[in-house]
Order: sequence, then structure tokens, then C-alpha cells
Amino acid sequence: MRGLVWMKDEGAEYAEVDLSSGLTAVGVAIGTDPVPYRLEYSLRTSADYVTELLTVRAHGAGWARALDLRRGTDGIWSCETKCEGELDGPEPGGDVTGLNDALDCDLALSPLTNTMPVLRHGLLRSQGRMGFVMALVRVPHLHVVHHPQSYTHLGPDAVRYESEGFSADLVCDADGIVTDYPGLARLAVR
Repeated sequence: MRGLVWMKDEGAEYAEVDLSSGLTAVGVAIGTDPVPYRLEYSLRTSADYVTELLTVRAHGAGWARALDLRRGTDGIWSCETKCEGELDGPEPGGDVTGLNDALDCDLALSPLTNTMPVLRHGLLRSQGRMGFVMALVRVPHLHVVHHPQSYTHLGPDAVRYESEGFSADLVCDADGIVTDYPGLARLAVR
């Protein structure tokens, strides 16, 4: 079990992460965009780092959102949501029927969820570029969308992340945990 703290350009994140059999994590993050918010999450993958469960609770002044996102062993995604108060933007959840080709969730603005494809495909050891589809959970709304991404091996401690015209060279530690995500976060406590 590792306790990790990322300092973000617009907030911070703390996670307790266990990589002994897949990835299991609980965490809390605070952010400022588009409104100040706090979220708590729980993440569990299979032994080969395929998402099984992501639960997220987001709170702000006068509103709260909850999401329970699951991927069955048959590859079918499901989600349950709760919504209280008023927050401009999309409702939590979304149409998950188009996610059946996704193996991973991606909790927006969290460097932790980049770990799953990096570890599953040995991207710190293997040269090349791989494309993925993610179940992206946008924060703080907790709206889920189909999101193509790619990762390219850069060396034994780095991968290039690309999506929708955006790219960043991510530095990772020996466990595949992102230690530096330019423009987003830097690991402060390992």
C-alpha cells in the first residue's frame, strides 16, 4: 500500500494505492474548475488492470453528484447515479452502451488512472504506440463519455499521452505511477 499526494495546477489529490493484485485505490481530490469541488473515489481493477469498479462522489457549495461505474466480466458497462442541488452542465452518468470496447475508466484530472494501460501493456518496457478507448468520467459533473486515447513508449520511465489534439509526456516511477504530468500534476509524496 502506498500513500500518494499529487499537487495539481488547480488543486491536489491524495490516494492510497495497492498494486499487489491489480490496482485498488481510494482517494480524495479538490479542484477549482469550473467551480470549487471536492471528490472522493474508489477504484478496483482485475489482476490484469482492467477496470471493474469506479465509484465517485463529488460535492460543492449547494450540490452533490454520485456515480457508480462498473465493467462486467462480459465487457458490458453499467452506471448508477445520484444528483442533488444545482450544478450547471451535464448530468452524471451518460450512455454507457457505446463503452463496450473500453477496458479502462479515466477519472478526469487524476494522474492515477493513466496507470492501468501503462501497466497492462508494459508501456514502460515495450516500444511502440497503442490506442485505447476509455470510459472518461468528467469532473465535477461525473458525466461519462467514450474517449479515444493513445500512449507511446518514450523510455523506461516515460510515455506520451495523446487525445483530441492534446499531448503530454508523462514521467512514471517503477510501479507505473505518474510522477509528473505537465500541465496537470506532480507527485509530491511517494
